[in-house]
Amino acid sequence: MSRTVPPPDRTAHAIPAEIDNLPPRRSRITGGLAVLACAACCAIPLLIAAGVLTGAGAAILEKTLLAAAAGLVALALGMWWLHRRRSARHAAGTGCGCGNTGCGC
Repeated sequence: MSRTVPPPDRTAHAIPAEIDNLPPRRSRITGGLAVLACAACCAIPLLIAAGVLTGAGAAILEKTLLAAAAGLVALALGMWWLHRRRSARHAAGTGCGCGNTGCGC
């Protein structure tokens, strides 16, 4: 009589890892700076009314703050994407590129 042996379970020793979906601290700080730049841009009319800024200074400040906010948002999203990518790669067990869960390749 021939007895068939089931294939070995390769996931028996694997530790289930979850992907970290929360943004890292550096991404949250960068996003907060972008919100601060947007808030400062919204405060420009108040600064003009208070006599702190002139029309030309306000125009320059507005363009600078909008560009800074857009750059900070892009940077924060890029850092969050990179963090998720690294977390997913680590959860899949290919952290060092060799396919093993440990990096002692």
